Amino acid sequence: MAQATSTDSLLSPYDLHGLQLKNRVVMAPLTRGRAGKGRVPQAVNATYYAQRASAGLIISEATTVSPQANGWNESAGIYTNPMQLGWTKVTEAVHDAGGRIFMQLWHTGRASHSEFHAGAPPVAPSAIAIDGEHAHTPTGKQPYETPRALDTEEIPEIVEDYRNAAARAKEAGFDGVEVHSANGYLLDEFLQSKTNHRDDRYGGSIENRYRMLGEVMAAVTEVWDSTRVGVRLSPNGSFNGMGSPDYREQFTHAFEQLDQLNLAYLHVMDGLGFGFHELGEPVTLAEVRKHYHGTLMGNCGYDRESADQAIASGDADLISFGRPFISNPDLAERFANGWPLAPEAPMEDWYSPTGASGYTDFPAYEATA
Repeated sequence: MAQATSTDSLLSPYDLHGLQLKNRVVMAPLTRGRAGKGRVPQAVNATYYAQRASAGLIISEATTVSPQANGWNESAGIYTNPMQLGWTKVTEAVHDAGGRIFMQLWHTGRASHSEFHAGAPPVAPSAIAIDGEHAHTPTGKQPYETPRALDTEEIPEIVEDYRNAAARAKEAGFDGVEVHSANGYLLDEFLQSKTNHRDDRYGGSIENRYRMLGEVMAAVTEVWDSTRVGVRLSPNGSFNGMGSPDYREQFTHAFEQLDQLNLAYLHVMDGLGFGFHELGEPVTLAEVRKHYHGTLMGNCGYDRESADQAIASGDADLISFGRPFISNPDLAERFANGWPLAPEAPMEDWYSPTGASGYTDFPAYEATA
């Protein structure tokens, strides 16, 4: 565990298991819906990521590992040759600009909708619907549906989808991968007692609910060296209807299991700006440090000052920023030079598939000075 003490610790370099990061500013995964209906990254995607290559590390938008995993309009996938080729152009553009990039691997689980699957229901650990307003589907907003509970025999097939996606990401030139186990998507649904009511080996206890994430991590780390694999967790989150009474015990177990894997990093959404379940005191990075001793990344609601403080105190090694990177492609330079940040982009810009508009047309500071 590296601990910085400088007031500029956010901007100090970091050795991520031999992968040299020029600063500790990480671009968080941001699902922007710009890959088209075929879910194949285009030239505009390569431009977008290259514009943000001054981050120490970029984590790609959540990228689906199979057709079953889809659940967001025009999000990118990594399960066909054209998708892999599209992502290859993205990694080349980022590397040419001096950046580093990991791919985030994703299965949307019950947050999906039958419109994405030719009428078949979304899948989940248990047949429990999201208690929320609506899903965004190809035909507009629709009520959430009750998902189909996966059969025990289907789960190894999904684990294999993660393995294959990790292999494609490697072939596409990524520097590593991050397993998305947060925000109420499939792996988080298996992890939490609110959404996992199974009575097989994947449910019924804290240890069993961790099992699927553990199997995915084992599969992915057979493809990649473990030091090139990260994982994202959201112990405090309520997004997609999450929040379990035993969240502290469940996530403590997860931290301790992941600590044994010698991973690239653990990415924890410790901030509460994305929703807080209010079932107890929030899990803090300082608490995570007691159970996970590798590289730790904080996320959600940080600014330059709070990020510096988290790193200088030793609570975090890296801090990821999400929405600030949308309207500030040169966020790291703005931090380094004390330049003001551009106003946060409105939701209709970052949420909807609108091509280059609201995506690659945010100028760097020098262009407006």
